[in-house]
Amino acid sequence: MTPIVTLNNVTVRYENTIALQNASLNIYSDDFIGIIGPNGGGKTTLIKAILGIIDYSGEITLDASLYRNSERLIGYLPQQSNFDRSFPISVIEVVMSGLQSEKGFFHRYTSQDRHKAMQLLDIAGVADVANKSIGEISGGQMQRALLCRAIIAEPKLLILDEPTNFVDNRFENELYTLLRKLNEQMAIVMVSHDIGTITSSVKSIVCVNRTVHRHDSNIITQEQLDNYNCPIQIVSHGHVPHTVLAHHDGDGCKCGHHK
Repeated sequence: MTPIVTLNNVTVRYENTIALQNASLNIYSDDFIGIIGPNGGGKTTLIKAILGIIDYSGEITLDASLYRNSERLIGYLPQQSNFDRSFPISVIEVVMSGLQSEKGFFHRYTSQDRHKAMQLLDIAGVADVANKSIGEISGGQMQRALLCRAIIAEPKLLILDEPTNFVDNRFENELYTLLRKLNEQMAIVMVSHDIGTITSSVKSIVCVNRTVHRHDSNIITQEQLDNYNCPIQIVSHGHVPHTVLAHHDGDGCKCGHHK
């Protein structure tokens, strides 16, 4: 299978600091990748390089399947929105703004556009605030609306940076169910600190700690994390999902599940 995104020896520097070094990675059309790693390890830098919104050295190639005419079929939900919450725009207008790259900035939205946006807002559980100003809704409702905005143009690659920020546990579960369904139509790359939850949904794990290592399974061991130079919690699977912390300075795990 031909990858839809290929990174070859990609390096990103911020002034004198190397945030990403010689990163190579293939992303395929049926991928559902969870990106994990320590804070400051380069997770967000990696996806910004793929999106082409930061400078890098090396090579990043996007397959022709990621384009519709001149439109790039990549949806993106950033970790923090740069939407001005005081701007007089409704929730449904935010969602429909995801069609601008397809139809142009001055395109007048049609009844079909509104219907499509309302369907997505209904799936996300926020159809009741569709006509409210974005300044009137909660952070969780805004996050759901922005997810709808990211997928309304039917991308072939969806990139999510900590998508469960500002959402409650109920929608978090609904979100992963929705993402698994969307993965039937598009590749998904998701950055998350919630390793225990994403492993029940993703197909592959990419460890990022300045270097990049792909693990083609959603189960990963502490030994593998050590080999990948990825100093984070490991995931343990059992009747009750939980994480097991690595030992620190001779102290054992204090989660209460282990002796």
